[in-house]
Amino acid sequence: MIKIYAYKDITIDEIFAREEEKSTVADVVAEIIADVRKNGDRALKAYCEKFDGAAAEVLEVSQEERTAALAEVDAEFMEILREAADHIRSFHEKQKRTDFVITERPGVVLGQKIIPLDRVGLYVPGGTASYPSTVLMDCIPAKIAGVKEVCMVTPAKGGRLNADIIAAAEVAGVDRIFKIGGAQAVAALAYGTESVPRVDKIVGPGNAFVAEAKKQVFGQVSIDMIAGPSEILVIADGASDAAVVAADLLSQAEHDKMASAVLVTESEALAQAVSKELERQIPLLPRAEIARASIDQNGKIIIVDTIAQAIEVSNEIAPEHLEVCVDDPFKYLADIRHAGSIFLGRNAPEALGDYFAGPNHTLPTSGTARFSSPLGVDDFIKKSSFTYYTQDALAAEAEKIGFFARREGLEAHARSAMVRTDKGVIQ
Repeated sequence: MIKIYAYKDITIDEIFAREEEKSTVADVVAEIIADVRKNGDRALKAYCEKFDGAAAEVLEVSQEERTAALAEVDAEFMEILREAADHIRSFHEKQKRTDFVITERPGVVLGQKIIPLDRVGLYVPGGTASYPSTVLMDCIPAKIAGVKEVCMVTPAKGGRLNADIIAAAEVAGVDRIFKIGGAQAVAALAYGTESVPRVDKIVGPGNAFVAEAKKQVFGQVSIDMIAGPSEILVIADGASDAAVVAADLLSQAEHDKMASAVLVTESEALAQAVSKELERQIPLLPRAEIARASIDQNGKIIIVDTIAQAIEVSNEIAPEHLEVCVDDPFKYLADIRHAGSIFLGRNAPEALGDYFAGPNHTLPTSGTARFSSPLGVDDFIKKSSFTYYTQDALAAEAEKIGFFARREGLEAHARSAMVRTDKGVIQ
């Protein structure tokens, strides 16, 4: 049963289950990465045989295989995928940056250019935990950014591709698909093999081995984030429907036994009603065992004095998902500073963000919303600045540059500016 606390009786650190687990997979992952770096496709095929029960002769999914997988997907789901993709594109198009040029000083041109990454790798689980929504969320912003090639890796369990994943890849515009998963797939994307090209960035969720592999290859390539267990914090006032609030808490609890679902309310009556609703609803879920463990181990209801105080609590926690279930949520929006994604009002369940609304569902967890953001177009670009000076413009500032450089003890820096002027003879 979910635990109920008065806010004064619990610390912020105790509200969400964020203890860092000691990794038991780091050594195994390091060996897999080293093997793939040394043996390339041969290692990948051996791991496919070991973990997926089959190893394809050709690792890349052919157009014929893509077409055959698409034929398995019903028309209704394809239409839903396309509509969701349209919403995601519409939202992320607004994130696009443009170059700028500054010419305010005579003889000086300064600017910044936006450069899309050349190639991105998208990791997608392909077994029982398969998420076609993640394909849309991770590929579409990359395409909007102008990434030249998106390469998706996904395991083919028993040699069989997950048709829903292939359908989402088709809708999102994935360029190439490879039948590999696990830490070995991450290694292939990071370092390249005979079949798999090296990428500039790896995005997408995975199990502990995948997360550890992303951690170990970071620096060789960029990654999106190291995501922790799912989190939801629901702020709800006394007028809220207990059945609705309980359903929203369970939408994250069913993800993972380590997931955290927390309600913060000013109403003790709502707290008790939600507790009872959770007990009624959990046995009705197909993933009841997971939801039960999550709620019993990590679920909490915190009773505060006011909704304004609930917002303060949320800012301290910086949750992945934040729901504000009140009649006038925009009254509080300006005060919300730290949350991955914010769902406003009584008709915006977190599941909207997972599938259909448009904002990205790849979000910072474990309190990292204090300083990081949802996945977006900015994650698939880099920026270069440029500088141009005429001879006269440099001459006007060379002595100041030299003075600054010598202040830092860097004489060669000073001379590189001064030598371009009539006062900069090097002796």
